[in-house]
Amino acid sequence: MLAEKIEPQTVSEGAQRLSFFRQSGWLMIVNIAAGALMWAVHFLAKPVGAAQYGVFITLLTAVMLVPAIPLQMVFAQQTARALATGSERELAGLVRFICFGLLGIWVLLCVVVFVCQDAILKFWGMSDAPVLWVTMPILLLTVWSPVFMGMLQGQQNFLWLGWSMMANGIGRVGAAAAVVLILHAGALGMMIGVLAGTILAIGIGVWQTRRLWIAPPQTFAWVSTLQQIVPLLLGFIFVQFLFTGDTLFVKHYFTGADTGAYGCAGTLSRALIWLVSPLAAVMFPRIVHSSAKSEQTDIVGMVLIGTAVLAICGAAGLALVGRWLVLLVAGPDFVPVAGPVLPWYAAAMVPLALANVLVNNLLARSQFGVVPFIFFLCLGYAIAMIYVNESVHTLVAALQTLGIFNLLLFAVCAWFTWGTGSRKVTH
Repeated sequence: MLAEKIEPQTVSEGAQRLSFFRQSGWLMIVNIAAGALMWAVHFLAKPVGAAQYGVFITLLTAVMLVPAIPLQMVFAQQTARALATGSERELAGLVRFICFGLLGIWVLLCVVVFVCQDAILKFWGMSDAPVLWVTMPILLLTVWSPVFMGMLQGQQNFLWLGWSMMANGIGRVGAAAAVVLILHAGALGMMIGVLAGTILAIGIGVWQTRRLWIAPPQTFAWVSTLQQIVPLLLGFIFVQFLFTGDTLFVKHYFTGADTGAYGCAGTLSRALIWLVSPLAAVMFPRIVHSSAKSEQTDIVGMVLIGTAVLAICGAAGLALVGRWLVLLVAGPDFVPVAGPVLPWYAAAMVPLALANVLVNNLLARSQFGVVPFIFFLCLGYAIAMIYVNESVHTLVAALQTLGIFNLLLFAVCAWFTWGTGSRKVTH
């Protein structure tokens, strides 16, 4: 009898682990493929020319200012929680409210752009208004996209979440190449490619989550919803600052040649995070679901071990072959600067990758007490980067500072995970 009771549970746990690694592996493949497709668009820089490519980069940067990943995690949490507690109608009401609210803000922004069009074009050194107006629907879809991508993640529909990412890359590079090479449209053609990819991606998300957002809406509790959304959003924004903020400091304190080589090293090193992030992405909605139902799960330890193995091996690989990769990707001019800093950059990403797992776990369990500590850590990091760059003024010193604060982030998250902070759980 004992064996009969244990066997189904064992099979169930084994099936769940197999499903977890299958979904994580799929998202890893998608991250690499979609990233390569997104990067391939930049090969059009030569046919469009330096000036038009500069316009494209300016507008693309404006679009990338949208905090897509934090917003996606908010709706992943809300969706997983709604499915676990049977409150899908409240989720439908929240989704519609947010989407219509964002639409209203976007309409007001369009009015501002229309009124200030000449000033905006002059400020960015642009002469063509059409490329500016193609960017406006991209902005709307970009702020809508995390809502539907988050719902896909929250309902653990990782198959179509992956295909949405792939469709974005395929649509972007395919449409941009066609318009640029056939119609010679310059920056306008490249932004049309971005628009096409975004439409394909959000179209998949909208269709695959239709069961959730077309449900008859029900009024949701404002106070409790904001208590969940605000700290969740801030927590992921703070972590994203530690992930990308170093580039802003380096760009301010160093010359163009150094920043270009540093950016190349950063692109290769941050690929470690993109490689291991699917593990945390698959883990997050499962923990939200388990937490909402007060169920126990040991998935965090498994994800942490997997992330550590992949991140450490990846960092060691970059330290060994980093110079060759820089030579292959960027050319010999980048090697003298990027080569020496690449091992430090890769090493700094390892504790950040591990901390990201613990942050996902804590926020999925609504343990928001960690968020103020992460904020003060980010504040200390900004002050330290200013001091180090003004006094020591070396790229290695900047990366050592990044590594130290990433280690501190991991230590803080570990304390809240396994220390006394872990006892304060809000369901």
